[in-house]
Amino acid sequence: MSGDSSISVDGPSTFRGAVLFLVVGLAITGFGVYDYVQQSDAMENAVSVEAEMTEVGIEADSAGSSTDVEYTPTVEFSYTYEGESYTSTNLFPSETTSSYDTRSAARDAVADYDEGATVTAYVSPDQPGNAFLKNEKSNSPLIFAGVGLFFVLVGGKSTVTQYGGS
Repeated sequence: MSGDSSISVDGPSTFRGAVLFLVVGLAITGFGVYDYVQQSDAMENAVSVEAEMTEVGIEADSAGSSTDVEYTPTVEFSYTYEGESYTSTNLFPSETTSSYDTRSAARDAVADYDEGATVTAYVSPDQPGNAFLKNEKSNSPLIFAGVGLFFVLVGGKSTVTQYGGS
């Protein structure tokens, strides 16, 4: 790989890299905005159903060689909607999964749920297979959009710089 394709603090050092940064940023931002709107619609149209908790847990994930660990609460529950049986793993109505810096914070997110318990779940009639337990917005889509905007800004600046320098 040549030295021309590196990424510095100022952004990608080639026009192609700058445009790629910009496009990736737009995609990430678009997904974040889509997910935020989708979760808002799901909450607005949701109907409550009884569900049975089949699994509750916490997954620990260390990203690469980093010593930082993120904790993700996991759930699985079964429910019936309009005569059909479903299983879901969604804690929140967003597509993205919320993770926490500490195990205790992740545990707090699922503290109200015990395996075998009957709980209230929320079903969007448009997507009955994607029920969720917490009828509240997750901030994960906004984090995605923010990261994407960072890529857009760096990629956009680098694209203008690289294009102007060509």
